[in-house]
Amino acid sequence: MASESYPPLLRPPVLNHPHLDPKPNPTSQDSSLRIPVIDLEVLDPAALDEACREWGVFHLVNHGVPPSTLAQLRDLAAAVFSLPFETKRESFTSPTSYFWGTPVLTPSGSPLSRSSRGINLLEGMNFPLRQLPSLDSRLPLVASFRDLLLEYGLHMGRIATSLFQAMAKILDLDPEHYSGQLSESTGFIRAYRYPRGLASGSDEDTPGLVAHTDSSVLAILLQNQVNGLEVQKDGVDGWIPVDPVPGALVVNLGDMMQALSDDLYKSVNHRVRSPPPREESDRISICYFVFPGEGYVIRSSKYREFTYEEFQAQVQRDVKTIGEKVGLGRFKKQDAMS
Repeated sequence: MASESYPPLLRPPVLNHPHLDPKPNPTSQDSSLRIPVIDLEVLDPAALDEACREWGVFHLVNHGVPPSTLAQLRDLAAAVFSLPFETKRESFTSPTSYFWGTPVLTPSGSPLSRSSRGINLLEGMNFPLRQLPSLDSRLPLVASFRDLLLEYGLHMGRIATSLFQAMAKILDLDPEHYSGQLSESTGFIRAYRYPRGLASGSDEDTPGLVAHTDSSVLAILLQNQVNGLEVQKDGVDGWIPVDPVPGALVVNLGDMMQALSDDLYKSVNHRVRSPPPREESDRISICYFVFPGEGYVIRSSKYREFTYEEFQAQVQRDVKTIGEKVGLGRFKKQDAMS
């Protein structure tokens, strides 16, 4: 374990943190439940519609991102995460950011953060794609990672736009508003590392990222071959694993997509478990998020009018005051709350 890549408070022998929740909800053992697979090259509107209505998450194949690019991105991310903690903290400053637990360190400086739902035990780097070219690094490894992220971001914008336009057509959204409903200029990439064996407890009880929904329109995830991502589905008890599929990306819908669809499509509730000690490597994931355009007003029969900026401001207030995100429930129309 490359302990020097962790903050000082998490370096061995401090493996037994008192704030870790050792009893997450159980994972569903129903092997018949399989995450849908959508083929972007031969897109089936009926299959896409069913995946969005019933699941809010799906594997995406034939997406057009070269396998060599995916492999290189995973390898570079792992190498960057292995750098000393102090080096990463100094290298990833504005416009990027570096964090443990949440996108910002807690005021106390602790690398762990708690919500009312539990603890987040992960490391991350945040890259706003529009500003990423201005990241200047003297480290060749970081510069290579930046350049590859910019290339990967172009693929993500293409995929997100194609998927959203297909969804919007199914939902009969106004094509004149597509660019406002999903704006590539808002895209950012967040890279995560979930260290293996860092927390105590049984192999199945290691927390990583607590249950939540994403605030975005869409999120597109590249994960390595280490399991950990789990989702919930209406009518199913427990959590359903989203096991990695070689060459596939994972697409999940966020709160903005649910609002735009009048609740027809699901903003999927999901969580991540950190890998247990028996795993050979940490879990690494790279996630692209994209949002409505700045100032775009979301109008829905289920929700009062709001912009993403208003939504995010409310989320931040809720996190500060009650310790967790409430999300779309804050914007629900009274007559739609039955």
